[in-house]
Amino acid sequence: MGKKKLVMIGNGMAGIRTLEELLKLAPDMYDITVFGNEPHPNYNRIQLSTVLQGDTSVQDIVINDWDWYKENQIELFAGEEIVKIDTEKRVVISNTGRVTEYDECIFASGSRSFIIPFKGHDKEGVTGFRNIQDCEYMIESSKEYKRAVVIGGGLLGLEAARGLLNLGMEVKVVHLLPYLMEKQLDPTGSKMLQKELEAQGMEFLMEKDTEEILGETRVTGIRFKDGTEVETDLVVMAVGVRANIGVAKDGGLEVNRAIVVNDFLETSVPNVYAVGECAEHRGNVYGLVAPLYEQGKVLAAFLAGKMPDPYEGSVVATQLKVSGVDMYSAGDIMDDPFMKAIKVHNEFDGVYKKVLIRDKQVAGVVLFGDTSDSTRLFSMMRKKEDVSGMTSVSILSSGCEAGATNDVASMDDEDLVCGCNGVSKGSIVNAIKENGLTTVDEVGSCTNAGRSCGRCKSMISNIISYTLGDEYNGADQKESVCGCTPLSRDEVVAEIKEKGLTIVKEVMNVLGWKNEEGCSKCRPALNYYLGMIHMDQYQDDRDSRLVNEKMHANIQKDGTYTVLPRMYGGVTTAQDLKTIARVAEKYDVPLVKLTGGQRIGLFGVKKEDLPAVWEDLDMPSGYAYGKTLRTVKTCVGSQYCRYGTQDSMGLGIKLEKKFERLDTPHKVKMSASGCPRNCSESGIKDIGFVGVDDGYEVYVGGNGGTDLRAGDLLGKVKNDEEAIELTGAYLQYYRETANYLERTSKWLERVGLDHIKEVLSNEETRKELNERMDATLSRYRDPWKEAIESNEIQDKYYTVRELEMVGK
Repeated sequence: MGKKKLVMIGNGMAGIRTLEELLKLAPDMYDITVFGNEPHPNYNRIQLSTVLQGDTSVQDIVINDWDWYKENQIELFAGEEIVKIDTEKRVVISNTGRVTEYDECIFASGSRSFIIPFKGHDKEGVTGFRNIQDCEYMIESSKEYKRAVVIGGGLLGLEAARGLLNLGMEVKVVHLLPYLMEKQLDPTGSKMLQKELEAQGMEFLMEKDTEEILGETRVTGIRFKDGTEVETDLVVMAVGVRANIGVAKDGGLEVNRAIVVNDFLETSVPNVYAVGECAEHRGNVYGLVAPLYEQGKVLAAFLAGKMPDPYEGSVVATQLKVSGVDMYSAGDIMDDPFMKAIKVHNEFDGVYKKVLIRDKQVAGVVLFGDTSDSTRLFSMMRKKEDVSGMTSVSILSSGCEAGATNDVASMDDEDLVCGCNGVSKGSIVNAIKENGLTTVDEVGSCTNAGRSCGRCKSMISNIISYTLGDEYNGADQKESVCGCTPLSRDEVVAEIKEKGLTIVKEVMNVLGWKNEEGCSKCRPALNYYLGMIHMDQYQDDRDSRLVNEKMHANIQKDGTYTVLPRMYGGVTTAQDLKTIARVAEKYDVPLVKLTGGQRIGLFGVKKEDLPAVWEDLDMPSGYAYGKTLRTVKTCVGSQYCRYGTQDSMGLGIKLEKKFERLDTPHKVKMSASGCPRNCSESGIKDIGFVGVDDGYEVYVGGNGGTDLRAGDLLGKVKNDEEAIELTGAYLQYYRETANYLERTSKWLERVGLDHIKEVLSNEETRKELNERMDATLSRYRDPWKEAIESNEIQDKYYTVRELEMVGK
C-alpha cells in the first residue's frame, strides 16, 4: 500500500512541530506537502523582536532550514499561498493555480495582525508586526523617517517599540487602557514596567482612543477621539491578531473566532484538521506557543493511528522578557474579595511579587523583575496544593540555599521546564539517561526544550548536572558552532591548529561536518577562524561570505543596495563631495543620506551598477556591511573646539586607516572625543577614547544597541602612539578569543575586564599581540578591486533561495 498524501496549509511553528512529532511516530506513513505564504523556511516567530532590535538576523531564528525539508522528504512551496480547498474532491489550490490532492489536510494557517479599520488605516507607513516582512518594512522606514507611533501597549507593541528605539526612532506608545500589558500584569506591575520603559526612552499616551490616521498618501499623524493629535511618520498596529480562516470558511468548515475543532483537532469536515492559532477548541483560541505544541502532539499521534489521550485544553502561564525586564504571570492576576494576596514590593531593586490564594490554593501569580520562583509556584497552582500550612515566606521562596541543583531536586517529574515547548523535567531526565545526553544543545535537539525563547537553558543545564551527578562535566556545557557539528568554537580552532587545516572545505571534511556543504552560520565562522589563525598566509574564501560582503554593499528590502564609501574619522573634502554628487546623479541614486557613523550613504543602487559606482567613486569602502571595523566617530577636538584637550580627529583618522578591513568576530565601532564632554559618544562604543589633560581615557565594551551598555575603563594612554598600540593588542586578543558573532560587550562580560587588563598589562604579551595583528593587516588588499577584476559582481547573480540561505 502506498503512502497517504498529507497536505499542510501553513509553514509556522505549530504546524511544523506537528510534522516533527508525526515523523517520530510514523516516518514512512505520509507523503507530505507544505504550503507557506512567506518565502522562508520555518522560523521562530517569538524571536522576531530580536531581529527588529538588531540582536539577531533572520537566519539566526530559523528553526528548520531548507535542508530539513529535503532530509525528511517534505515538499515545501515557500511563498505560495493556498486560496481554496475543495473538500469533496480533496484538493487544495494555491495562488499560482497549483492543484494538490490530499488524503489528510491540516490547517496550520496561523493568524495575521489586526489592522483597526479606522479612517486612514490603509495609508503608506501603516504596518502590523507579525512576520519578517513587517520587520524589514520597519527597519527600512527607520532609515528615512524618525518618528513612530505604536498602537497597543501589550507584549507585541512594547517589543516593537523597543526595536524602533534601537533603530534610532522617537517612539510613542498609544494604549486605550490606563495600564500596560493588562492581561499579564496588575496595576502595580504595569506601572513599574512603564517607569522602566520611560527611562529607556519610550513615551506613553495612555487612555487614548485613535479616531483617524492623518496624511494624504503617507501617514503624517494621528488624531484621537478627544481631539488631540500627534505627528508621526510610521504607525505600527499591535492590537492583537485574527485567525486566518477565510479559506476554511469558504470551504465549508465550521468557524467561529477560528476553525472549530474537537479534542483530536478534527474539524467539522472529515479528514481535515486544524492546529495552532487558527484552531478554536472548546471556545478557546490560544496565542502562546506551549498550548499550540500540546495540540500538535495530540494531532500527530492521532494521524499516526496511536489514539492519544484527547486534548482537553491548556493551563496557560506566561513568562516574558520586555526590554530587559523579566515578568511572569499565571492564573488570576487581579485581586478580588474572595482571594487573599501575598505581596512583596521592592521598588529599590525593581522587584514585585504577588501570589493570590483562593480556597487554600494558589490561584494566580504575578512576578516582575525576579521570576526565579515561577516554576515552583506554577507547579503548586497546577497541582492545587493545599498551602494553608505554609507561611507567606515559604510560599514566596523555595528556601533552598544550597544551589540550583537543590531546586531541581525539589521539582516533580511532571513540572514544566520549557513552557514554550511543553517539556517537563521528567522528559528531560529520561532523554539524558536513555540517550547519553551531556549538553544543553543535545537536550534541545532530542526534546525541543530551549529551542524557542531560550530562557530555560540554565535550568536545563542544572537538570543535566543533577541527573549525571559525578559524571557531570561542566566543560561539556558548550555551544556548538552550529547544527552541522557538535564541536564548539574552541574545539574547532584547536583542531585547525593541530591538524594544519587551511581551507573551509577541508575543515568540514576532516572534522566530520554533518552537512558537507556547511550552512550560512558555520561557513562565515570557519572562514574567519582560518584567517585569524593563519594571518597573512590565508586566502579569503569569498564563497563563505554573506551576500552583503560579497557585493560590498548592504542589500535592501527591494533588492537594491546601499553604497557607503569610507570617510576617515568622519572627515571629507570638497573634491570627495563633488565625486559623490556626480555618482549620485549619474546612477540616479534615489536617496543620499548622512549616516550615524559620520559618512554619506548612497541608497537604492542597482546591483548591476555596483562595479561602476565603486569605480567612479574611486574611494575605499566604508565596510558598513562587514564584520570588521565600521567607523571611528570623532568630534572636532582641540583643532577647532575651545573645550578640546586632545586632537580627536587626528587620532580617529589614524585608527581608522590602521585597522580598516580587519576581519573581526563581529562589527566594531570606535570613537574619539577631544574632551570629557564626550560629543562623539565614546562611552558606548566597542573602543572609545575620551580626551583629558594628559592624554586619553580608554573605554571598552560599550554598546548602543538593545542591551545598552556603558563602556568600562580599560586604562589611560598619553598619546596617539600608545592609543594605537593598546587598541591593536586589545583587538587582537578579542579576535583570538571571542566566538564568531560575539560583540565585544558580550565577550568582555564573559572573559572579565580584570582578566583582559591582566593580559594587556604584560608588555611582552602586548608586543606579541600587535605583531600578530600587523601580520594579519599585511594580507589585506582592497577585495572590491579583486571582485571587479575577476568579474565576480557582474557574473554572480543570486536566486531568492540563495539570498535566504546566506542571510538576506
